[in-house]
Amino acid sequence: MEEREISKAVIKRLPRYYRYLGEILNNGIERISSGELSGKMQVTASQIRQDLNNFGGFGQQGYGYNVKYLYDEIGKILGVNRMHSMIIIGGGNFGHALANYDFEKNGFATKAIFDIRHELAGTSIRGIPVLMMDQLEEYIERENIEIAVLTLPKSKVAEVADRLVKCGIRALWNFAHLDLDVPDDVVVENVHLVDSLMQLSYRISNYEEEL
Repeated sequence: MEEREISKAVIKRLPRYYRYLGEILNNGIERISSGELSGKMQVTASQIRQDLNNFGGFGQQGYGYNVKYLYDEIGKILGVNRMHSMIIIGGGNFGHALANYDFEKNGFATKAIFDIRHELAGTSIRGIPVLMMDQLEEYIERENIEIAVLTLPKSKVAEVADRLVKCGIRALWNFAHLDLDVPDDVVVENVHLVDSLMQLSYRISNYEEEL
């Protein structure tokens, strides 16, 4: 089949489809139409069909979608049908909060947290060991880590990202307010919390102006 470039907007909606279908599946619903899914997701039925057609469609006219099949297929597309190993760099408040979140149910296993504060050595968060940064390279090589989560100060993140790339890390989930310059074969997902708040502020401001 000819490969086509999938838009970022479609990719952004895929986790929402996956989440909603998981909830529908848990409720014992076996099939659903694009119209019914549209009502739950606040995305038009036409948009849903267009999005899914990028990957083969999955539906049958007059029947709709088999919920379990569609859920599994989207899981494969997203790559969450297998477990990804990841580490957290930075054991501060935010790193601590992320370590306490159960990502495993979505296919991401947090294996270790790395920090420079020696008083944290030998401790753990939710059973996840806290290791020192001088153990980083050896640990990544031994444990075959795919993803590194960066919860570092802006001044430190570029240096650490370089170390991670040299270790063979394939993906960075970056919470520092700095866009990283990495090789093309390393995937970066930047999460700028302040940007998100500014978008929220814009929507509030424009809503107030419309009143």
